[in-house]
Amino acid sequence: MSKAHMKLGAFLMAGGHHIAAWRHPDAVAEAGVDVDHFIALTRLAEAAKFDMVFFEDAAAIRERNINTASQAARSTMFEPLSLLAALAVNTSHIGLVATASTTYNEPYGLARTLASIDQLSGGRAGWNLVTSASELEAENFVSSGLRPHAQRYERAEEFEQAARMVWDSVDTGAYVADGKSYTDRSKLHPVDHHGTHFTVSGFLDSPRSPQGRPLMVQAGASDAGKNLAARTADVVFVAAQTLQEAQTYYADLKSRMPAFGRNPDDLKILPGVSPIVGRTESEARAKYDALQELIPDEVGVALLASYLSIKDLSQYPLEGPLPEMPATDGIQSRQQLIIDLARRENLSIRQVARNFAGARGHWQLIGTPAQIVDELEERFHGKAADGFNVMGAYFPGALQDFIAMVVPELRRRGLFRDEYEGRTLRENLGITIPARAA
Repeated sequence: MSKAHMKLGAFLMAGGHHIAAWRHPDAVAEAGVDVDHFIALTRLAEAAKFDMVFFEDAAAIRERNINTASQAARSTMFEPLSLLAALAVNTSHIGLVATASTTYNEPYGLARTLASIDQLSGGRAGWNLVTSASELEAENFVSSGLRPHAQRYERAEEFEQAARMVWDSVDTGAYVADGKSYTDRSKLHPVDHHGTHFTVSGFLDSPRSPQGRPLMVQAGASDAGKNLAARTADVVFVAAQTLQEAQTYYADLKSRMPAFGRNPDDLKILPGVSPIVGRTESEARAKYDALQELIPDEVGVALLASYLSIKDLSQYPLEGPLPEMPATDGIQSRQQLIIDLARRENLSIRQVARNFAGARGHWQLIGTPAQIVDELEERFHGKAADGFNVMGAYFPGALQDFIAMVVPELRRRGLFRDEYEGRTLRENLGITIPARAA
């Protein structure tokens, strides 16, 4: 595939990424556990030849305050690996990526589940590795609360290595079932891992993936996160508000890869973008303004507080500046992004909260198809992105608008494919199918 083609993911989320999306008249308000809704969205993205759909996860409700949670529509959602299995048998080419935590899972069990989804889909599964930074999530698993940042990443490093060993425990052609032998024992390589955090023995009870291993996706932007991505990831999802931020991140991450024996071209960086498109700029702006009017102040402020890993911002005046934030063990890169935005644009707490409610710190684009593609193309050709993870403000409308108006303009400029290049996710991304590690 031409290197001029950008990669596109569709980051799917119930009613949409805007915190008030569920209140939009065109949104599917009860979409969190509607499998037909997600099948329809995934088929829509597949018809447009997107590389993948992407799902986040947190094994907890998103708001501690029940009153706030009742207005945020983030309390019901599928466990995403289960959802991928349903999507696998209802699609044929698009990649299927789900988030799973290394803090609250075990390597063999997660590797086995992902391997099964990879077989169901014919080699289209991907794992977005996260370490989990939510106190609410921690409270559902351990009495001691959220583990320190450094400890979570130490565990993640060992977890990924152990999962890779499980996937590599079976060679292609290991299961022969030729009437004499069910397996070729020379192609089975039992794991014997005894580490600091995990013990794993035996081999995978399914054939080797059609794409070698499930695709590895990572979203960390801390120093530890970038090192983990440079060593392990095939795709990275990141939040970058400005062109300079995106270019700095892109150059930094790619420059770390040779130290791990990797070619920088083997990693695709897909920043998140939340586009609101209209036939005219004023139409696009009106769509955005209508969504913003649906945000209750308390919901926006609570969302902001959750990402800053503080329990309450209501003690501060909404029209005042964001106070100095203490260091936390939460999502450190996102916390710094919020602080930088507030200081750079001299925003009040209310203004930061309303901005953040639109896409949780990701890049927001509002304009005509040509204006939006101008911005995407600048970052793509400016070594700031290899493509984008498209975050519809509300579903299905925002994704339908992007596909109907922006994708044709991308194709007109030769920036996006007309057809899939292969059947596996790695083939379509142009990423080498990995050989089994010796």
